[in-house]
Amino acid sequence: MLLTALNDFLYKFVFAPRFRIMRHVLYWCMHTVLWAAFWIIIGSPGTFGREVINMAMWVPAFILYSYPMAYLAIPRLLMKNRAVQFLLLITVWGVIGIYLDQWYRAYIYIPLQQKMGFTHILPRGPLAFCYLCLTTSAAIPMIIQVFKSWQTKQYDWLRAQQEKITAELQLLKAQVHPHFLFNTLNNIYSFSLENSPKTPGLILRLSNLLSYMLYECKEPLVPIEKELEIMKNYIELERERYGSKIDISWNINGDMTMVNIAPLMMLPFIENAFKHGTSEQIGRSWLSVDIWLQDDRLKAKIANSKNDSFSYSGRSNGIGIANVKKRLDFIYPGSHELKINDEGNFFVVSLSISLGSAAHVKSLRNEFVVQSELYEAAVPAH
Repeated sequence: MLLTALNDFLYKFVFAPRFRIMRHVLYWCMHTVLWAAFWIIIGSPGTFGREVINMAMWVPAFILYSYPMAYLAIPRLLMKNRAVQFLLLITVWGVIGIYLDQWYRAYIYIPLQQKMGFTHILPRGPLAFCYLCLTTSAAIPMIIQVFKSWQTKQYDWLRAQQEKITAELQLLKAQVHPHFLFNTLNNIYSFSLENSPKTPGLILRLSNLLSYMLYECKEPLVPIEKELEIMKNYIELERERYGSKIDISWNINGDMTMVNIAPLMMLPFIENAFKHGTSEQIGRSWLSVDIWLQDDRLKAKIANSKNDSFSYSGRSNGIGIANVKKRLDFIYPGSHELKINDEGNFFVVSLSISLGSAAHVKSLRNEFVVQSELYEAAVPAH
């Protein structure tokens, strides 16, 4: 926990604009101290304090030489794939550094040393180790800037990918809602034609479903108890439609309290069990829903009867299946398993999800500026 907090602070310190001045001051202080220590280690005749003062006097030259490359050349040339122009500029800048080193030492550094009464004053003219110190000091800020620019590009890419996912999930929602509403309204319409007293109750159930889809599903994760309630609600709507023509088995095992799931993840499979199972059969049909939870692993098995002559092979790779797989990949990447099998006279959907793997979904809204509903409704499975 402490390590995570420290990493977060360091990341913000490196990239947040409000720390910019503090970053630069801290960097040049560390730079001065480390160079002073280096000169003492290799045998400089002065004291450590004197070397700190000497290196501090060079800081303006280091800034003057390094910042144009770090903050102009790198973002405008190197990070925009203009490598040839950048290399040419590096070459020219290296030559400029030779003259900058001599000029700064002759007109600023040496006069300051003389006024402070320093001994062992460097001579004027070309000095290889002074030039090496200048170019090395310029290279470090450039490397840091390349790293920061790369990190920024990675962040922008991840943000673009997240916005793409959001757009695709919105498309999936647009695909399922008309289909879902059409089927359910047809069910209610059939009862209204007969002036059935059950019609108001069915409308109320549909109203609850729509309220859940439009309002309660705005969170990326919802309580699984609520999700199961909506699924049961939908099954009761269909049971009223088919009456004695269908046998329904509904089994829930495990403690479902305090557990969350992406909303409307299993409902499409139940919807299609009615659409391609019960509605296609002349005789008595059946639907079995078994859902159990162990630790954070949710397993669901949805089976429905069908005619032997009815084949799902043409639907197994259809848009419905593809959309469900996409949504699972978006929200539970690498932590789910979906199997869809045609067993001849019945059809089985087996779904296994590690619910804990979607915990990151909650934080995505805070990570990205443009963030939308990651809860989007799934689409028909087959």
